[in-house]
Amino acid sequence: MNYLDLIAEKPDMVSPGISTCQGCAAELTLRRVLQLAGQDSIVCIPPGCLAGSGAVGWNFDTGLKVPVHIALFDATSAFLSGVTTMYQRLGRQDVNIIALVGDGGSSDCGFQALSGSAERGDKMLYVCYDNEGYMNTGFQRSSTTSLGSHTSTTPAGSVIPGKTQNTKNLPLIMAMHNVEYVATLSPAYMPDFIEKIQKGLEAGKRGFAYLHVFAACPTGWGHPTDQGIAVSRKAVKSNFFPLYEVVQGQWKQTVKNPSPISVKEYIGDLKKFSHLGEEQIQKLQDFVDQRYQFLQKLF
Repeated sequence: MNYLDLIAEKPDMVSPGISTCQGCAAELTLRRVLQLAGQDSIVCIPPGCLAGSGAVGWNFDTGLKVPVHIALFDATSAFLSGVTTMYQRLGRQDVNIIALVGDGGSSDCGFQALSGSAERGDKMLYVCYDNEGYMNTGFQRSSTTSLGSHTSTTPAGSVIPGKTQNTKNLPLIMAMHNVEYVATLSPAYMPDFIEKIQKGLEAGKRGFAYLHVFAACPTGWGHPTDQGIAVSRKAVKSNFFPLYEVVQGQWKQTVKNPSPISVKEYIGDLKKFSHLGEEQIQKLQDFVDQRYQFLQKLF
């Protein structure tokens, strides 16, 4: 079935009135995941962009058409570990247990719970929407924030040129847990995006499944609200964010990139990198090249 037909026939599980920023890739991710998951789903969203936008709810109402919970910032996986265990004991195999968590709550403060849940093989789909920063209270650096990024806690100036560390490779770390399914996703490649969500939902019924989504953020990154898809496409085309999946230890690059563009071309539209000089851009390019070469050995 054509992916557009598939989406057209499935109802939206998210209210049209949540208050995410215009051009938010995290909202697009939320809508697609729940649209494909359907009504038999339990969702947990910790503090962050999506929780603050009304997806979890305000007063006694919610922005979702399925049950949704807000966990402690660092405890989403631990919370859902209990939920999925309860449903297994009840003999309910038909319920999708889904986490939608930002990069801060996944790679940093929530990593202990995430790693533990993956190691146990808890039956769930964990989706990390990576906008490269803690966005609940502004734009602070996380461990997935890219080298050189200007954030409120790594301000570019005369002392430091933005973040001085390279990004943590969280999808690789999760793949090393030998879970059922790991994949990287970009909203600029929607057929690949939808296929991986479907695979993740299926794998989450057998064990732990992890999706890492490139979530372009106009508010934090400084690009026009209508350019999120273009930015996301350039990230893939520059090998800054390669698209692949890992199925029970088997690695596969799902979108090939035979003629990559430069990292400079990708970051040229992003204000968070506008302060970088040629030497700093080259360091970022070298890191991207080394990481991509390493991945090529796994495919």
